[in-house]
Amino acid sequence: NNAGITRDGLSFRMKKEDWDSVLAVNLTSAFLVCQIVSNDMIHKKSGSIINMSSIVGLHGNGGQVNYSASKGGLIAFSKSLAKEVGGRGVRVNCIAPGFIETDMTSVLKEEYRKAMEATIPLKRAGKAEEVANAALFLASDLSVYVTGQVIGVDGGMGC
Repeated sequence: NNAGITRDGLSFRMKKEDWDSVLAVNLTSAFLVCQIVSNDMIHKKSGSIINMSSIVGLHGNGGQVNYSASKGGLIAFSKSLAKEVGGRGVRVNCIAPGFIETDMTSVLKEEYRKAMEATIPLKRAGKAEEVANAALFLASDLSVYVTGQVIGVDGGMGC
């Protein structure tokens, strides 16, 4: 599950529609997809669900209360689902990317990008392929004893 939108704004100015749309796309859609696919995985007694959260789901971010809440909620949802379906052969994990070069971040001004990169211990934005590598690990047999976890792909932002 890799759905994600932002509707940034300070909480005291945020429109309810912006709150609702972010939670609907980022959290409710993951619940609905997991509900459908987990039934088949449970029947097969095998499967790996990978939900894409965010570093702000772990640490929050000013001006992104809706996004932070949705991604933090996705982490809690994933951990709870892992407990529900783990005994039935299904693993559930999250990836929490940091500042990654994506369509969402490509619209940012260069000075903001440089300021963000300066705060990252590895001093650069991550690449989509680096996030994909974490997903490959979680989907593979290399992680058969990993469930209910959050893997940060953040260049050290979360440390």
